[in-house]
Amino acid sequence: MQADTIKIGISACLAGEKVRFDTGHKRSNFCMDEFAKHVEYTRFCPEVAVGLPIPRPTIRQVRVGDTIKVCRPDGSGDVGPQLTAYGIKVATEQAKELSGFVFCAKSPSCGMERIKIYNEAGTGNTSEGVGFFAEQIMKHNPLLPCEENGRLNDMHLRENFVMRVYTFKNWQKLIQQPLNVHRLTQFHSQYKYLLMAHNYQAYRDLGHLLGTFLGDDVTELADKYILGLMNGLKKPASRKNNCNTLMHLQGYFKKDLSSVEKQEMREAIDEYSEGLVPLYVPLTLLKHHLKVHPNEYLEKQVFFNPYPHELKLRYGI
Repeated sequence: MQADTIKIGISACLAGEKVRFDTGHKRSNFCMDEFAKHVEYTRFCPEVAVGLPIPRPTIRQVRVGDTIKVCRPDGSGDVGPQLTAYGIKVATEQAKELSGFVFCAKSPSCGMERIKIYNEAGTGNTSEGVGFFAEQIMKHNPLLPCEENGRLNDMHLRENFVMRVYTFKNWQKLIQQPLNVHRLTQFHSQYKYLLMAHNYQAYRDLGHLLGTFLGDDVTELADKYILGLMNGLKKPASRKNNCNTLMHLQGYFKKDLSSVEKQEMREAIDEYSEGLVPLYVPLTLLKHHLKVHPNEYLEKQVFFNPYPHELKLRYGI
């Protein structure tokens, strides 16, 4: 495996493997037909991993007193402890090499949220559970970008997940070498406008965190920084925030562009603001001006190219 290879964990059924209880799968077209061109998947089926056969009776989460079982509808065959143990094993031994994870929604083992928890009589349920396997992956790897297959059908959530995967991979590459404040500040400078588009408060907070650091413990600083960055980027960029960021970037060219070019740029941003064109329209115009009027600082901004252009993720937002 090359150092730049992006490894993503994925529920095996989403990769097309026939591992579900009914011998079926839930293949994700985006993951396997588009994203797979840029990443390498590590596949997991926790239910098979803990010894359940294919085919098998369905299992679900059932509340019994103060505990929750993962068992058959009749209450037998609880595999909750095994799923938890397997989740911890993967989370602590394999997930450290991953830059993201795609889970199967609604699964009692792999769902990230809103999993049905039935009462012991099987006559009612609440949607407040978390898959036993997924819970351990997320608990032990709080920085890891995670998403469910169903949510990836939303273009904004899809774009946000892929952006966070590439951000986290870049961080993983950065920390392969000893960190110092200079390298950390350089990394942040590349992400300033991307962060501005997603979470302006995080943009200000992280700038203040780095700008006021006077201590010796760079590791503690880096931990605070990357937690703030990944949490800040979880929020999909709003149209308003993108427009604000585009106008900031446009300001770098105020001495270079003609009045006609400035008007054209303003109109492109206004049309995006009104929802008439997608983000790539004003962004493409900005990239054109950057080629004609090079700026070393702007050329390093991840906002322009947060992931491969071939994914076309900014065509629909």
